[in-house]
Amino acid sequence: MKTMRQVFGETLISLANAFPEMVVLDADVSSSTMTRLFAQEYPDRFYNFGIAESNMAGAAAGMATTGLIPVISTFAFLLAVRAMDPIHSLIAYNKLNVKIAGGYSGLSDHADGASHQAVCDVSVFRAIPNMAILCPSDEETTIASVRAMMEYAGPVYLRLSRDVTGTLHGGEAQVKIGKALTLVEGDDVLIVTAGTVTQSALDAALLLKQEGISAYVMESISVKPLDEELIADAAERCGRVVTLEENNILGGLGDAICAAVCARRPVPVLKLGIEDCFGESSRDYPSLLKHFGLDGVSVAARVKSFIGR
Repeated sequence: MKTMRQVFGETLISLANAFPEMVVLDADVSSSTMTRLFAQEYPDRFYNFGIAESNMAGAAAGMATTGLIPVISTFAFLLAVRAMDPIHSLIAYNKLNVKIAGGYSGLSDHADGASHQAVCDVSVFRAIPNMAILCPSDEETTIASVRAMMEYAGPVYLRLSRDVTGTLHGGEAQVKIGKALTLVEGDDVLIVTAGTVTQSALDAALLLKQEGISAYVMESISVKPLDEELIADAAERCGRVVTLEENNILGGLGDAICAAVCARRPVPVLKLGIEDCFGESSRDYPSLLKHFGLDGVSVAARVKSFIGR
């Protein structure tokens, strides 16, 4: 198994010939984000800006106006905070064709502690007009998401995890901006998820099945735009919706699902995620997920309680 960042770096290389306008920019963390792999193969198409995330984003905006397709890469929390001015005012406002890759997202940067854990980046990017958001969950969807963002005309935020993710889809995945994937059919409750906690949703569905509860698991890799009709139809079919994300429950996937369901097929919704707090510095990644109730056992228990109300 590979880490998502390793797959990201390798996929950039594999797409270099198909997208000759692609250039890769990093902010002095290329050994962590794995853009160094691209730099080794295409040194004339790689730019290291040092610890200057805003400068990197501003330069990417300028490059995009010349016809290049810049891919900017650093830690997710830095993109959502330090680089946000040029991302908002230059890239998104002008709908420039810049791809924004946020590595070490969610709680996955456990080793660097709470200050480096990106717990609200999805909320921030979702609030920006013209910005699409992709949250892959494993090796296959990372490869497909990188390709989808390169084919898309406009700014895209790609959310990448730090650790090993393995494979959930059993082969090549199809990722399209604006479309969701049905992973498990069910009738009693709809679980909509995105990112690496998709594994927790699948684990929870298996545990619920053992207790006679049929969970419909849907993966919304495209957090923005949403596949609103598919989600609304599944919500009506199941009568209850649970959202699961490794992001603040305020402004993220859960709120997006609530808005879509409320407008089309109003049903009760339970939002599972990081409940408006920062991460922690004293736990490894699996322990952090369990602490915040984002592991399969915890999710299954919350879903069962929700259904029983």
